[in-house]
Amino acid sequence: RYVTPDGVAYPSVTTVTGILSAASIAKWKARVGEEEANKIGSKAAKRGTAVHDLIEQYLSNNPDYAKGISPHIMQSLVNLKPILNDGIEKIYELEVALFSDHLKMAGTCDCVCIFEGVPTIVDFKTSKWPKKKSMIGGYFQQAAAYAIMWEERTGMPITQLVVLIAVDDNEPQVFIEHRDNWVQPLLDVIEQYTTEQKRKHIFGN
Repeated sequence: RYVTPDGVAYPSVTTVTGILSAASIAKWKARVGEEEANKIGSKAAKRGTAVHDLIEQYLSNNPDYAKGISPHIMQSLVNLKPILNDGIEKIYELEVALFSDHLKMAGTCDCVCIFEGVPTIVDFKTSKWPKKKSMIGGYFQQAAAYAIMWEERTGMPITQLVVLIAVDDNEPQVFIEHRDNWVQPLLDVIEQYTTEQKRKHIFGN
């Protein structure tokens, strides 16, 4: 949970949209076993954090961005560089904390920038395998939430969403969507999350 400057605690965007994948994750854990699932999840999370941090340092023009970075993490950035260099023209914020009193959520947005000439929310992801668009609705909902939060906080509307995925041993993937296509799905999942939280409060797990 995030606490706003006014002291209000809001759930994170990833916590809310995470309910979309909760059932499939539970099935996967049952199949591979809790211990193995935790190992895989921990490894993936560490790699994701490392790649995110490296991208942030690179986009921040840190001359030492490559210092101490392991080769497989660096390879992700090498693959992404053409997209970052050609697509991103101006950066407004990196790793910016945002919240919305309207959505009653908060989170940290990876990048707010001009991408291919358009104001854009960019979300960086990592994956072991290429993703189909049908698999990543939660990513678009997250980005739509950040776009709404950004406009609420700054007054600047952003309608373009970009999900940029660094894929192991493959070319990176770029998915571009319009915010308004994902606002209603986002509101639906917020309602689902709120309903589940109320049920847990009343009945427990």
